Amino acid sequence: MLKVAKGRMSLWVVFGSVLFMIAQVISSLYLPNLTSDIVNNGVTTGDIDYIWRVGGKMAVFALISVLAAVCNVFLAARASQKLGANLRKDIYRKVINYSHDEMDKVGTSSLITRTTNDVVQIQNVVMMFLRMMIMAPIMLIGASFLAYQKNHTLTMIFIVVIPIMLVVMGIVMTFAVPLFKAMQQKTDNINLVFREGLTGVRVIRAFRQDQFEQDRFDGVNKDYTNNAVKVFSIMAVMVPVMTLVMSGTNIGIIAWGGKLIAQQAMNTGNMIAFMTYAMQILMSFMMLAMIFVFIPRAQASAVRINAVLDQTTTIKDKDTGVEQLSDGEPDLHFDHVDFRYHGAEEPALAGVDFHVHAGQTVAVIGGTGSGKSTLVNLIPRFYDVEKGAVKINGHDVRNVDLKDLRDAVAFVPQKANLFSGTVRDNMKYGNENATDDEIWHALEIAQSKDFISENPEGLDYIVEQGGSNFSGGQKQRLAIARALVKDSSVYVFDDSFSALDFKTDANLRQALKDDAKISGRVVVIVGQRVSTVADADQIVVLDDGKMVGLGTHAELKANNETYQEIVKSQIREGDEA
Repeated sequence: MLKVAKGRMSLWVVFGSVLFMIAQVISSLYLPNLTSDIVNNGVTTGDIDYIWRVGGKMAVFALISVLAAVCNVFLAARASQKLGANLRKDIYRKVINYSHDEMDKVGTSSLITRTTNDVVQIQNVVMMFLRMMIMAPIMLIGASFLAYQKNHTLTMIFIVVIPIMLVVMGIVMTFAVPLFKAMQQKTDNINLVFREGLTGVRVIRAFRQDQFEQDRFDGVNKDYTNNAVKVFSIMAVMVPVMTLVMSGTNIGIIAWGGKLIAQQAMNTGNMIAFMTYAMQILMSFMMLAMIFVFIPRAQASAVRINAVLDQTTTIKDKDTGVEQLSDGEPDLHFDHVDFRYHGAEEPALAGVDFHVHAGQTVAVIGGTGSGKSTLVNLIPRFYDVEKGAVKINGHDVRNVDLKDLRDAVAFVPQKANLFSGTVRDNMKYGNENATDDEIWHALEIAQSKDFISENPEGLDYIVEQGGSNFSGGQKQRLAIARALVKDSSVYVFDDSFSALDFKTDANLRQALKDDAKISGRVVVIVGQRVSTVADADQIVVLDDGKMVGLGTHAELKANNETYQEIVKSQIREGDEA
């Protein structure tokens, strides 16, 4: 908890909150003493002036208590909310820099829970800490001392009452704390199933698995609900039990105190003050019980958040000797590259070796699972190679400044991702300084100009979340245009033409060749269709992670068995020209 809070809260705000809380407690503790004086010295003697005078003091201290409480709540809320805001910001910044490996380890659903629910648990406990955790012990000690001053004989009642409360608190904590800790993992499970259901809703409907998914969600939802019902039922028992203990304490004080008053061993006002102090002592115990129940849940959340913040990012800049990419001619070299996913027994790529110069296009083809996407993910250094090196413009990508490297690579992922906003906003992800003319030019190359220009809003055409108002092919072309807006050395298209028809595919590839800027750069195309890769300068053929062929379409068609099998499979479907 301290590690999470360190450096993310203003010490002055925390200090001010504690100061006002102390003022509130002192005022609250002084009020019963004034009540005692009014009863002993005003009511019993009929001194109205004394009652007004002391009553005025009570009003002042009551006002101080209220104002101090308001200031304490304001500053505590400000401190806790600022902590939450800083935590969310730090988690997001950390996650944005995660490599694909780290993202896979934690999981998207768990990251969402940690950024939202876990942060809220931390905020709530910080708020409780600044309100109750400091208040409770101060009030407990102060009220006990003042109660003893009023009548040390009556304080013997706490010898019975306090052990009862400690037993109740112990039982509640024993059963409630493990259940509170489990709630965070169960929240992860709900987010996971709910997110999968939302993103895969079309697949669910297509396969008529609505009921199965509803039952699946009901399972995790009931699991969470049952856990929550148990823990809050246990917590609910504490309130009536504590109320019963308090009421019993009052009865005991009145019975015992009445005898002392009858024996003239105690004043009536002192007994009234003692009852108030007794309630403050018992309320302090209740507050401490609530804190000790919720702290373990917040601690579990803090551990989960620290796990995200402390995660070592494997893809990062070198501490020393970071290189800048030269401005020379673009160049891409896979130098005997081997790559293995974390924890995998077999390498995903082995012995990949090819060299592409400026103005050349290299295509990568192979069966499903052959390692095509893995290969291109090494270019912008989404992963690091195990052996060999990936070089851009003669520099090993592991030695290049990450910002410089990512600027040099324009990447179109296999799945087209568009962001909510406008078409212009999405295009400027590639180049924030791009002019409208440059954007229209990129849209024209990507065969997107027609359907964007047909809309009256043009570049201000609204893109809904995930690009849901565009077809699959339109999203794919817009993702391609976004990359083309960027001025890079290497353009990577990871199976980006799969959603396009043959005519659009051919037009787009021809437009790439005809463009003055792109024709002088390195272009990498991952394709499933022979027609997509046939006119590339070099074709890399992958099979089960191994490079089994390198050459032109004509060379591979004549000499490479794997490539020949791919060609034959597509001839039967009429796919090859």
